Amino acid sequence: MLLEDSLRGLELVAPTTGAIVDVGTGGGAPGIPLAWSLPDREVVLVEAERRKCEFLEDWVPPRARVVWGRAEEQPVDWAGVAVAKALAHPPTAAEWCLPLVREGGVVVLWVGPSVERERVAAVAARIAGELIDAPAGFLVIRKTGPTPPGFPRRVGVAKKRPLA
Repeated sequence: MLLEDSLRGLELVAPTTGAIVDVGTGGGAPGIPLAWSLPDREVVLVEAERRKCEFLEDWVPPRARVVWGRAEEQPVDWAGVAVAKALAHPPTAAEWCLPLVREGGVVVLWVGPSVERERVAAVAARIAGELIDAPAGFLVIRKTGPTPPGFPRRVGVAKKRPLA
C-alpha cells in the first residue's frame, strides 16, 4: 500500500524538470519509489532524524542522496519539485517546501479529504506560489517567483506560528 500510494504522485512529478526533493521523507516515501521510477532524475531525501537517514542510505538508488537536516536549513530556489507526504498540517508543509523550489517548479503534497485549500492558498501566496488543479488526494502549488525575504523562517517557527 505504501508503494502504491507513493506512486500515485508519479503522474504529477514525472512531467516536471530538475531535482526532486522529498521533505521529511521518514521511511523514504514517496522519495525512494519516485527515485526508482525516475532513474534519470536527481532525488534528495531530506530528513531531520539521523537514525532514519542512516537507514535510508541502504535503500536509495544511485542518483538519490540522503540529507540529514531540516527543510528550513536547505538552500532556497533550487529544486524542480518538492514532495511531502504526512509531513505536517498542509499549510505548514507548504511553507517548508515552497522555498526549496525554483520559479516555475511545483510542490506536490499528499493530503486527506478534509484539507483546507483556502489556508494553503493563503500561505502559498505569501511565498510566491499559487494552487493549481490537482487530482483528489493531492495539492499542487506552482512557484511563481523567487522566495521572498524572510523565508524560510527559523527552524520551528512555521509549526509554532503558522501563517494561516
